[in-house]
Amino acid sequence: MRQYFILFIFGLLITFGSCRTDFDTVASSGDLKFSKDTVYLDTVFKNIGSSTYQLKVYNKSKDDISIPVIQLKNGLNSKYRMTVDGMSGNNGKIFKDITLLAKDSLYIFIETTADITDANPADFLYTDQIQFDSGANLQEVALVTLVQDAVFLYPKQNPDGTKEKIKIDGKDVDGFYLNESDAVNGNELLFTKQKPYVIYGFAGIPEGKTVTFEAGARVFFHANSGLYVDNQASLQINGTASVTDKLENEVIFEGDRLESLYDDIPGQWNSVILAKGSKNHSVNHLTLKNAITGLNIKSPDNTTTIQIKNTQIYNCAEYGILAQNAHINAENIVINYAGLASLSCVYGGNYIFTHCTFNNNWQGSSQFAVNLSNSLAGATPETNPLTQATFNNCIIYGSGTNEFNLSKNTNTAFVYQLNNCLLKFSSTSNPDYQFKTDVAHYNQIILNENPKFLNVSKNKFNIDNTSAAFAKGNPAYIIPLDIIGATRTSPPDLGAYQNAVFPK
Repeated sequence: MRQYFILFIFGLLITFGSCRTDFDTVASSGDLKFSKDTVYLDTVFKNIGSSTYQLKVYNKSKDDISIPVIQLKNGLNSKYRMTVDGMSGNNGKIFKDITLLAKDSLYIFIETTADITDANPADFLYTDQIQFDSGANLQEVALVTLVQDAVFLYPKQNPDGTKEKIKIDGKDVDGFYLNESDAVNGNELLFTKQKPYVIYGFAGIPEGKTVTFEAGARVFFHANSGLYVDNQASLQINGTASVTDKLENEVIFEGDRLESLYDDIPGQWNSVILAKGSKNHSVNHLTLKNAITGLNIKSPDNTTTIQIKNTQIYNCAEYGILAQNAHINAENIVINYAGLASLSCVYGGNYIFTHCTFNNNWQGSSQFAVNLSNSLAGATPETNPLTQATFNNCIIYGSGTNEFNLSKNTNTAFVYQLNNCLLKFSSTSNPDYQFKTDVAHYNQIILNENPKFLNVSKNKFNIDNTSAAFAKGNPAYIIPLDIIGATRTSPPDLGAYQNAVFPK
């Protein structure tokens, strides 16, 4: 009996289904609605595919309609390509007789790969339109993309089909050495502001050579890429103070995804690695963001001091600066948002940080703004003396409970001193963290007071005169100009910024 009932229901479905008229369509009348009237595809480098962008098309009428054609105005010659509700049409350019049901919508996904020669030479914009229907019913949605010319640096392909490699920490990685007499790019050891640079793989600085980045240079790193400064080689970053928010004179290192969605995503590229034995490094006015580790300093020559000035490092998946037995003299540094530590000095070394802001607002529970250690982790830890770690007029703060961490091995020296610093740390009986009574290590510490940064989420660490860091610095350690070139008064403010009045 049950089987007859099922057959009866099935028959009804066929009968009513054959009588449906709601798939009968009427011609489009030019009344489509769109989620936007212009689709801006973010800046792309020449001949590099963009991300995929979305346009939604609505039929607000009570009728199912048929759109005779959806096409790119430039037709098969367009540098844009589309899918319409999952269909690829004619090479992603032309689509015929598209049905759109009443009170329904369809999705169009758009991409582009354009050369600089395709763009308008006046503004480097490449444009087209998506056309819906034609004649009196024609509707259009504009497409706009900024195309940037660039110098592309990447590993060459070997005769056997494998990629060129360089050795880092004993391992072969995709990479190549920069050539000061390259047949195409000329001197690859000099980065200028004339064009941005896009790096694939690790760009190595050969032994004994110096790489120089001029003020205004822009370097974009592809995933898993970085910069490797080999033994006896040198890094010179010569940015200068900028006068606008465009940071026109900064040297900028970041990932090669230019869409705004990727502005603050950590781990988009690897690191700047200063190998053991590299020397004579100078870093000034560098903005580095979205790496795994920003500066990875691997036990440089013990007689060499690395000068780091007026430098900002943001949104690193592991460390802003990771230094192993390094010698660093730094001033006006700002680091924020790192998965493990904004600054981590391990395996000993010698460090002086003056007027620096080390903050860490990573959303976790085990990260620090500053970590100091005289050993390397392992079953039998390797140790090296920490001969000096001095912080003058600094801010060490963040979203965690304790933003300052000491990891001592008693088998070797561990020397540190904090002078006139604002520090975030909960109370503890541990003798290493007695900030008010341990005068041998801590002098004039402001504990757990709010520095009132302008906007931490946007990496703006300016302060005003209501900050707990206002005028709390020791003039003996003053750096005359702050990170943006403003003159410090006496007594100076703590951290990398001199106070300013913020607009309401």
